Amino acid sequence: MGWIGDTVDSIKSIQIRQLLTQAVSLGMIVTSALIIWKALMCITGSESPVVVVLSGSMEPGFKRGDILFLHMSKDPIRAGEIVVFNIDGREIPIVHRVIKVHERQDTGEVEVLTKGDNNYGDDRLLYAQGQLWLQRHHIMGRAVGFLPYVGWVTIIMTEKPIIKYILIGALGLLVITSKD
Repeated sequence: MGWIGDTVDSIKSIQIRQLLTQAVSLGMIVTSALIIWKALMCITGSESPVVVVLSGSMEPGFKRGDILFLHMSKDPIRAGEIVVFNIDGREIPIVHRVIKVHERQDTGEVEVLTKGDNNYGDDRLLYAQGQLWLQRHHIMGRAVGFLPYVGWVTIIMTEKPIIKYILIGALGLLVITSKD
């Protein structure tokens, strides 16, 4: 029958104890990944310690598919820093450079204006309707390091979901059919 027939026979012959062992192992892997992610959130002070650059707006510094490592400290944000921010009403974070910092005299609040290195104008057109500056709560973190091209895996799986489902299915079959 070939490989598919052998796989089906293997699935049929799995015992309950083996299936439970595989499920517990998978659960431990997922739980470990979540614990590591939460620990990174606590260490970096960022709600998302790692992000993928999704556009070419920061070229030549950062290219589409680069992974950025973020850190958010209490230090004031300065012009020239690269920050990742969320905009009200948009789900996808944006990676751009701070070009102006504005401190309100009455409240002491710091507001920033950003721009992509590869863009002609500032980001005010990207901000929410009527918003001219970003406040601190919009900023997820400052870029402190990057890994080039590694984020392409995420981009491909997001843009072509069939690849994600094939990969998940293949990994599931591998887990189910593997023998200890």
